[in-house]
Amino acid sequence: MLARIFPFLEWMKGYNFSKLKADAIAGLTVALVLIPQSMAYAQLAGLPSYYGLYASFLPPMLAALFGSSRQLATGPVAVVSLMTSASLSPLATAGSESFIAYAILLALIVGAFQFLLGVLRLGLVVNFLSHPVVNGFTNGAAIIIATSQLSKMFGVSVDEAPHHYETVIRVIEAAIHYTHWPTFIMGVAAFIIMFGLKKINPKIPNVLVAVAITTIVSWAIGFENDTRVDISHIQSPKVHEMIITFNKTLNDISELSKQRTENTRLMDEAKKNNNKIEILNIKRNEEVLNVSMEELKMKEASLRKELREMFFTGVKQSDGTMTFYLKGEVPQGLSADNKIWRIRVGNKPIKEDSVRFIGGGAVVGVVPKGLPSFTVPPVDLKVILHLLPYAVIISLLGFMEAISIAKALAGKTGQRLDPNQELIGQGIANIVGAIGKGYPVSGSFSRSAVNFQAGAITGLSSVFTSLAVLIVLLFFTPLLYHLPQSVLAAVIMMAVIGLINVSGFVHAWKAQKYDGIISVLAFIATLAFAPHLDKGIMIGVVLSISVFLYKSMKPRIALLARHEDKSLRCIETHGLKECEHISVVRFDGPLFFANSSYLEDSIREIISKKKNLKHIILIANGINEMDASGEETLSLLVDRIRSSGMDISLSGVNESVMAVLKRTHLFEKIGADHIYPTQEEAINKIYPTTHKDKLEKECPLLAVCKV
Repeated sequence: MLARIFPFLEWMKGYNFSKLKADAIAGLTVALVLIPQSMAYAQLAGLPSYYGLYASFLPPMLAALFGSSRQLATGPVAVVSLMTSASLSPLATAGSESFIAYAILLALIVGAFQFLLGVLRLGLVVNFLSHPVVNGFTNGAAIIIATSQLSKMFGVSVDEAPHHYETVIRVIEAAIHYTHWPTFIMGVAAFIIMFGLKKINPKIPNVLVAVAITTIVSWAIGFENDTRVDISHIQSPKVHEMIITFNKTLNDISELSKQRTENTRLMDEAKKNNNKIEILNIKRNEEVLNVSMEELKMKEASLRKELREMFFTGVKQSDGTMTFYLKGEVPQGLSADNKIWRIRVGNKPIKEDSVRFIGGGAVVGVVPKGLPSFTVPPVDLKVILHLLPYAVIISLLGFMEAISIAKALAGKTGQRLDPNQELIGQGIANIVGAIGKGYPVSGSFSRSAVNFQAGAITGLSSVFTSLAVLIVLLFFTPLLYHLPQSVLAAVIMMAVIGLINVSGFVHAWKAQKYDGIISVLAFIATLAFAPHLDKGIMIGVVLSISVFLYKSMKPRIALLARHEDKSLRCIETHGLKECEHISVVRFDGPLFFANSSYLEDSIREIISKKKNLKHIILIANGINEMDASGEETLSLLVDRIRSSGMDISLSGVNESVMAVLKRTHLFEKIGADHIYPTQEEAINKIYPTTHKDKLEKECPLLAVCKV
């Protein structure tokens, strides 16, 4: 019982110093990849980069301790990070305090759902996400992830559009005019370093090397180069007016948001009191607020775009302060610094006494030193209900990613893998991770492969990974200040290249054409509806279930004849001739309420086409289950066929179907002498009576007869 509750106790059997050394080396190797990757993935999720470190502290250790895989490396991953951003963007602005709080709450919900599935032994629910759907979604998500980093690669800022492809178009338009070349060069350099080292020696921590080199270069050349000045130092009345108007617009939006919150409270009270007139007044007021809010948001976006596109030139004063002029408006006689400066405009009001001017590239900035505070996220029922559908999708997607790589590694090591225990491990990792200010995590393909290749023997390697992250949080966060944002973008783009799998579409198409079509449609839907990624997943799931239901309602019914290999095969597929007097019918699927009428209609059609038909042999090998509707249909078929002067027999009836026949006494109606163990025995017994005095020269059931 202790081993079931604490799976890591099994590691201790035969554990020695050499295994400890191997686990320590593997754990530290994974940490070298995890630390920069986690910071990049946190930004992909819309969070400050250091939240990636928080999500990499406790979850890897706990997932390993309570899971069943000994090599699975858990932590922030690309697809889950993207889903986190997509699910929270309707609720709050990325990076805001509310957004961070919701991300932590989402991790708690995801963890609770995964833990519950594991405890209830419901790991099979993940099968609702078919491989073609996951392949289509993953390929679409990989493209979305890569293109979402373009703005950081080019050093431009744009507002997000309702659709992701529209945002990408905005980024490209901005990049044509406003690319910050040092930022772009830093990102490309990181690409070259990572790709080159991977080719030279895959064991070298290429991500860490790229991050270390670019961070040192960034510090040495003063890559960031930002400054703050009072608004009076901007020598342009037009810019003054725009900043003041922008701030007022944001404050007005904030005020309207408070009014909408109050309006919602009043609506709840009116509904409780059943005050219909008050409800109508509140609804009208809500519509006015919504229209006003929409107009203000459009005005805010327009002002932000215009301010971002303004270029300034700096002039250093005698006291060391900077004065800024619009580019091309510097008075003669003043010595300009020949740099291009821009105002940093975000989603918050611009401080008029501290306007931030950007003269270089974006860096990670200050990373808080030390551990996060450990608190349970505040539970808001309305927010939970909004996040629950996203949490379910993230839980299943994350678990699919984790269990896939865990199975692959288990196949190489020969260890036993328990999917339900893995769900429990992932659930505990997310729950405790949320308490430690983490966002949703999952098993990582790339880092698990690194863990395995580095020689990890037990999950203790992940404990060493967590300890390495702990040391970084306690002592080395100041070293991350000058890390360029474009380098983190390059890390993400490099990582998601491996998610693009075109062969998956081809493989699905070869397996079943409809699987290939579903995979492509899931891919297109994911791209088309981004950033609403849940729609892409749901469309794929609905298509998969629809195809399954359609195939269940109309399973394959094949007429059989003798093939060259002496077996009975489908006459349509192999171009065989059918016997005139015996129809050998194979039903491929369970016989239940949804398809029983289809069997009845198919048998009627066979009877109507064959005037000399004497006997029908129903091959029941494919009928693995039968319900009351199926039994009733079969009983009626027996009556109708025999009343018309023909006969019917069954062959290959399995135990579960036979039990139904006996319980309902259909066995007696059909007759024990009409139920055969094999199709060959059925043909041999029935053939002499049906072909008596017949002129058929060569029967297709005994000899090969081509059409």
